[in-house]
Amino acid sequence: IFPKEIQDILEKIKKTIQQAAPDAVEGISYQMPTFKLQGKNLVHFAAWKEHIGFYAMPSGNEAFKKELAAYKVSKGAIQFPLDKPMPYDLIKKIVEFRMKETQE
Repeated sequence: IFPKEIQDILEKIKKTIQQAAPDAVEGISYQMPTFKLQGKNLVHFAAWKEHIGFYAMPSGNEAFKKELAAYKVSKGAIQFPLDKPMPYDLIKKIVEFRMKETQE
């Protein structure tokens, strides 16, 4: 269980995803909160000791390479450090991108 300030960040990420993808269905996959659209994984996210892991599939990371340059990024994961402001607008843009991609 995470401290209240981390829970608040997770809740705000969840709301950001819900606003960007109102038709997405929330569930758990890979032991993480996951949003699915048309039965396909849209994004996953989870709190870790020093960051929020945001998983937008390789395509989401690739499409926002420039905006993500300030963060630690691997093929399918983005690490948003907990000691810096959370980029909710960027999360929203990535979710919207993944939504379009999933619907195609």
